Amino acid sequence: MRITPEPTMRRLPHYLHFLRRQLDNGVEKISSTIIADALSLDSTQVRKDLEYTGVKGKPKTGFFVKELINAILEFLTWTTRRDAFVVGTGNLGSAMLGYKRFRDYGLHFVAAFDSDESKIGTKIYDTPIFSIDKIPSMAQQMRITVGVLTVPAQAAQEVADLLIKGGIKAIWNFAPTYIKAPKNVVIENHQFTESLAALTRKLVEVDFRPETKL
Repeated sequence: MRITPEPTMRRLPHYLHFLRRQLDNGVEKISSTIIADALSLDSTQVRKDLEYTGVKGKPKTGFFVKELINAILEFLTWTTRRDAFVVGTGNLGSAMLGYKRFRDYGLHFVAAFDSDESKIGTKIYDTPIFSIDKIPSMAQQMRITVGVLTVPAQAAQEVADLLIKGGIKAIWNFAPTYIKAPKNVVIENHQFTESLAALTRKLVEVDFRPETKL
């Protein structure tokens, strides 16, 4: 299998969102140059990224928008349903359970877990909450492959180990720490502080950039 560069994987959703807006506006065909200009990218890079989906633009015609949207969805496997667990039902975990648009990308939250006994047996946005110690057996029984961590840092590794014990192959980690896992388990760390650090530092540095005359 051809390995996709991570920057390409991260750009493809941006192309998808832009293309969907164009389709809503009645656009049927589009060029890589238009996509690049709209997203402040290089058109050559856009073409290279889109080649991974198997769709190639035609000279003077470009891409058919609907075909390209479907190709990106297929490539990202967002047309395949994946049932997932959410561990941690605080503010972030609850918000994720309530965000139904994840289903548009094939991700369905079928169960949530928490250590708070007052939450066990209840539901959040129609998703039932179970005790954390139920994770391994339920993951195996339901053949879950994706787990989402929204727990405090001190609990992240222990919970990750339970997910892995249950056969889960991919963990989307929102805990403010990095976790260890076998090489055959995919870990995607999402650290809000990383984005915030970039934002606040750029905010300072932008004041020192020389002005560009138009």
